[in-house]
Amino acid sequence: MSDDHSRALATLMTRPYKYIGLEWNEELRALRLRTRVKPIQCYSLAAMGELQRVFTDISENPGLVKHYVMTSDVPGVFNFGGDLSLFVLLIRARDIDSLLMYGRRCVDLIWWMENASSLGVHTTVLVQGDTLGGGLESVMPFHKVIFERSAQAGFPEVLFNLFPGMGAWNFTIRKAGFSVANEMILSGKLYTADQLFRRQLVDLVVEDGDGENAIETVMRAVHPRLRGTLAALDARRRAAPITYEGLMEIVDQWTGSALSLTDRDLRLMERLARAQARKAGGAAEGAVDEIKRIELDSAWGEERGTGITVWGGLGG
Repeated sequence: MSDDHSRALATLMTRPYKYIGLEWNEELRALRLRTRVKPIQCYSLAAMGELQRVFTDISENPGLVKHYVMTSDVPGVFNFGGDLSLFVLLIRARDIDSLLMYGRRCVDLIWWMENASSLGVHTTVLVQGDTLGGGLESVMPFHKVIFERSAQAGFPEVLFNLFPGMGAWNFTIRKAGFSVANEMILSGKLYTADQLFRRQLVDLVVEDGDGENAIETVMRAVHPRLRGTLAALDARRRAAPITYEGLMEIVDQWTGSALSLTDRDLRLMERLARAQARKAGGAAEGAVDEIKRIELDSAWGEERGTGITVWGGLGG
């Protein structure tokens, strides 16, 4: 390693991070980032600031990092996505500028991941536990997506009359097609690791506890042919392009939709945020269980409000 790279690595590894932890593998030039966001494992503004700092350090030192790996240090949770408590606060205050700023910072992180191959970096993510909304969006641009079998994921935003606005449509369509994107985003349902694998959104499903070995296996398989792999991945990206401008346009639409949410919608968001906090605090139940309850409540509400009668007077 050159002196410049040694100094850059020392700077990268010794910054005073609060919400992430870094590990370095010199043999593979691999940087592993572990997230540990408090009080809720989500993409808070502070956590995103630390992630952006890491990405900037990598970009400013070409060739330093050859593999980037992301995992979670919170048991049972990969990432709950957007900061729902912050969203409620900003929506109630009608603070459109801060909502836009949040969405654009999300897109900046997604955009770095989208362009990692052109920076000479291969990316791998291991999902252990639940990942919702923006958490799943953040997984999409990785070159290799590994799920442990018990992990669940989905886009629940439609349950409170919103949609995932930071790349879900773009990346789901590119990886799995319009039909899968429509199914997942418009239903709000949660999916198992195997279901996501069948929909081509996950590259590898391993048994619980085998994720660490899977990361090592992926990196060692790619490393001897890294230059060719990255060139091919960059060509794939260009063959099915996603634009920064397009992502930003959707963020603008997401912001407008957020400001139209009703008090009932906001209460559902708060309910889900409380469930996330419980799960992050070690409770057996959490956001996934709360989503299922919200779906059930909604279904019962529709049933009671339909005034269903038997068509054609059958049985009379």
